[in-house]
Amino acid sequence: MHFEPPSGYPLGTNRAFRFGASLVIPILKFLTKRSWKGVENLPKSGPVIVISNHLSYLDALVLAHFLYANGRAVRFLGKESVFKVPVIGRIIASAGQIPVARESDRASHALDSALDLLKAGHCVGIYPEGTLTRDQNLWPMVAKTGIARLAILSKVPVIPVAQWGDQNSLAPYSKKLRFWRRSRVTFLAGTPLDFSKWYGKEGDQAVLTQATAYAMAEITKLLAEIRGECAPDEIFDPHNSDLPKVGNFKKKKV
Repeated sequence: MHFEPPSGYPLGTNRAFRFGASLVIPILKFLTKRSWKGVENLPKSGPVIVISNHLSYLDALVLAHFLYANGRAVRFLGKESVFKVPVIGRIIASAGQIPVARESDRASHALDSALDLLKAGHCVGIYPEGTLTRDQNLWPMVAKTGIARLAILSKVPVIPVAQWGDQNSLAPYSKKLRFWRRSRVTFLAGTPLDFSKWYGKEGDQAVLTQATAYAMAEITKLLAEIRGECAPDEIFDPHNSDLPKVGNFKKKKV
């Protein structure tokens, strides 16, 4: 069954979502200037997964604004701890966001919830890295394989989106907003990714790793286009404590 929104609202909204949007969007408009590209690649209806790079704690709000303004109310997979924050946790839960109990036997429940939302025709948002990038130049790092599993099982369109700029309003791992400057936040949505060659192989860890690397490479290409720079040859791997952060990249020749 597909969700039918109230007239005049993006697909997937409910009362809590609209209430949150009415509070947050004016603040984001005050904090940021917006450059939105590739919006024609966002499906106006039907199930879709949107994946993006992760720079700042502000990311989910600016991405939700980008999608909301272009006709979709996103459901994010987010850390369970956020849902325990007084008032805020209740609002985001009521808005249909999905808590993820990391490193527990309940972590798989988030995947089931995401599949149910996609079956109902919703837009599901995922940051495949699972946390803010730890690359010192803010390039995407090696991601978790949950996105590949969800894409293979659901067989719905997966739209890569690169974002850049909100880290100037809220620096990585910081909780102090910079109110004195309006940062330009750029989004670039790409064309749907093709996971079809991996369909039926969601139980193969090597396949999931390969499919995840493919998805992150596409996000990185979009981010390189926004930044006008070449991404590093070596991708930072947070699971490898012996690997130093990648810090050298070359400017793209024009």
